[in-house]
Amino acid sequence: MSTFALAVGILWRVIDKKIIIMTNNEQVKNLAFLDGQNLHMGTAKREINPWSIDLMRFRVYLAEKYNVVKAFYHLGYLQDSSRAQEIYERIQNAGFILVFRQHSEAMIGNKKGNVDSDIIFSVMKRLYKKEDFEKIILVSGDGDYKSLVDFLIEENKFEKMLFPNKKFASSLYKKLGSRYFDYLENIKDKIGVKKEKGSLGS
Repeated sequence: MSTFALAVGILWRVIDKKIIIMTNNEQVKNLAFLDGQNLHMGTAKREINPWSIDLMRFRVYLAEKYNVVKAFYHLGYLQDSSRAQEIYERIQNAGFILVFRQHSEAMIGNKKGNVDSDIIFSVMKRLYKKEDFEKIILVSGDGDYKSLVDFLIEENKFEKMLFPNKKFASSLYKKLGSRYFDYLENIKDKIGVKKEKGSLGS
């Protein structure tokens, strides 16, 4: 059975437990970039009051609240384990576009999950090529994105920074004011896992 909903001009559909986002040429088109490791460590792996995100609910929230037509979920590297493959499938079924960090063969035994440079490059590349989008939403608490955020604000291309963990969000962003950032903890009831559903990190 298919489920339909019209969210601020974005039509989304759930088919066979997969979210399909449909767009039109007239709506506002925003892009979201998620730092997967930062998101996971700030929610499911936090030391105090860990909680898990329902990825489908989160993807729908991004569409409804921020007009996100594409959401890029960046991960550090590709793993071959069956557990990892299940997580990748879950992320993609929720409507996110998976992006893995590239590593040379010499780095296979020493891979890191940092994806900040990849996200920054991807955003700047889209700006350079003048791709059709309005603004950027970032999901991370890493201070390494501060210069990018400042530039995007200057260019009127920045919408929001969503911090996975309030305690460990970089203090560099405080000067921006609440207009430009929010905490996922504030919307836990909207994007958190319900008992009958699975999530990343469960």
